[in-house]
Amino acid sequence: MKRILAPLAGALLTASLGTAALAQEPRQVTMAVSIPAADHGWTGGVVYHAERAKAQLEKRYPGLKIVLKTSPDGASQANALEDLTAQGMDALVTLPHNSDELTDPIRQVKEKGTFVTVVDRALSDPTIQDLYVAGNNPELGRAAGEYIKERMPDGGDVAVIRGLPIVIDEERQKGFDEGIAGSKIKVLDRQFGNWSRDDAFRVMQDYLAKYPKIDAVWAQDDDMVVGVLEAIQQSGRSDIQFVVGGAGMKDMIKRVADGDKMVPVDVLYPPAMIATAMELTAANFYDQNPIRGSYVLDATLVTKDNASEFYYPDSPF
Repeated sequence: MKRILAPLAGALLTASLGTAALAQEPRQVTMAVSIPAADHGWTGGVVYHAERAKAQLEKRYPGLKIVLKTSPDGASQANALEDLTAQGMDALVTLPHNSDELTDPIRQVKEKGTFVTVVDRALSDPTIQDLYVAGNNPELGRAAGEYIKERMPDGGDVAVIRGLPIVIDEERQKGFDEGIAGSKIKVLDRQFGNWSRDDAFRVMQDYLAKYPKIDAVWAQDDDMVVGVLEAIQQSGRSDIQFVVGGAGMKDMIKRVADGDKMVPVDVLYPPAMIATAMELTAANFYDQNPIRGSYVLDATLVTKDNASEFYYPDSPF
C-alpha cells in the first residue's frame, strides 16, 4: 500500500504546488500613459513624475507594463492614442493637450473596454472617463487671495497676472476674488500672461510703467513668477513687498524654504498629480480596490515650515 500511495501522494503534492505557482503568477496589465511633451516647466514636471511613477509601479507590481508616450500637440496625441490602442492596453492614463480635440479619440479608446483615467484637463464628455484626477483650481486662487488678505489687513494695491482665457483661468480668478472678498485690497489690473515667463515679464514691465505703487503681485503660475521677478529686479523698484504664484516649481519652493521675502509662499498645483493618477489606476487592477469618480488634490499653501515636503531637487520643474 505504501508503494502505491507514495507516488500518488507525490503526484498530488506536485499538482498542488503547480496550482499554487499558477495562483501566484502576477496579473499581466498594460497601462498606457499619454501626456504632453515637456514644452514648458509644468509639463516638464509632469513627464518627470510620470517616468518616476513608471519605475516605482513596475517594481511594485511585477505584472504591470507601463507604456509612456509624450506628444507635442493635440493631433500628435490623437495619433499616439490610435497607436496605443492597436498595440493593446488595459488602462489609459491621459493628460489631454486639448479637451475638445481629444474627447473623441479617448472615447474610441474607452469603447474598446479600456479603463480610462483623465488628468487635469476635463473632457467635453465626462461620462467617458472612469477616473478623473486634478488639482483644485478655485482653491489655488482662493488660497493666494486669503494669504494676501492676511498679509495686508489694512489693504494694499495688488497687480494680477492671469493665465490663458480658458476655464482653468476663470476658476482660479474666481477663487482669488473670493479669497480677497471683504478686504481693503485693491486690484490695480488683470492682464493675461499666457502662463509664459516671457509674456509675464512684458506684462509686469507694463504694470511697473503704469502704476507708481504696487504692494504685491499675484501670478497664476510659477513660470510667470520667474518673469515677474526679473522685471521687478530690472526696474530697481522697492515698493513691491512680495509675489505669490502657484504650481510648486522647485525654484519657488526652494525660495520659500530659504525664507526669501519676495516669495514667502507658494500654492500647489502639482505636476505630480500624474503619478497619483497612475497609482490609483494600478490599484484598481492589483489591490482589489475598485476606483471610480473624481480625485481632486488640495491646493496646499506652501510655507517655510512645510516646503521641504514638496521639494524635488531632481525635477526639471
